[in-house]
Amino acid sequence: MSGIIEWAFGRRQTPAERLRKHQRALEKAQRELDRERMKLEQQEKKLIADIKRSAKNGQMGACKIQAKDLVRTRRYIQKFYQMKTQLQAVSLRIQTVRSNEQMMVSMKGATTLLGSMNRSMNLPALQRIAMEFEKENDIMDQRQEVMDDAIDDVTGLDDEVESDEVVNQVLDEIGVDMSQLLGETPTGLGNMNAASEGKVAQAVGADSMDDDLQARLDSLRR
Repeated sequence: MSGIIEWAFGRRQTPAERLRKHQRALEKAQRELDRERMKLEQQEKKLIADIKRSAKNGQMGACKIQAKDLVRTRRYIQKFYQMKTQLQAVSLRIQTVRSNEQMMVSMKGATTLLGSMNRSMNLPALQRIAMEFEKENDIMDQRQEVMDDAIDDVTGLDDEVESDEVVNQVLDEIGVDMSQLLGETPTGLGNMNAASEGKVAQAVGADSMDDDLQARLDSLRR
């Protein structure tokens, strides 16, 4: 029955469509007001010219009538400005209502989507999947470590030796000698040790000489 009524009297408009229709009507009315105001402004200019001509010709009666017509025309121009301002305010309010309605529709759609997602989301299943993923990831890491150790055992590669070779290769490329970095053993190290031992022996001998001298002095005092 409702379908027949809509077909007979036209489809029922939604609130958004009615708002758009009213806003278009307001914009059309504003354009008509602008056209009428422009006509009045042209008439105002013509009246000013007529008043000047009548005053110049000494036609004071016609001048007074034209002046009253000018005042009336200016009042209408002012009213047209006020009417347009009011229509603009109404149009702006309709635009605000349309924006609020659009925002409400968008929020309603987003709320429906979030609700369906929440209903379709199984938190216990998600937690179980996360635990299984962590478990399988740990197993994969352990197997990777075992595989790396097995490959190292088969190939006989020594990470330390290989790293030393890489370091030496890099130092050779940049022109740095490893022996210069570590420093050579000084050749005079043995001589320094011998000299130090001689100094110690010499110091010990000097102590013994001092003891003998002290003993002789003590015997002379006796």
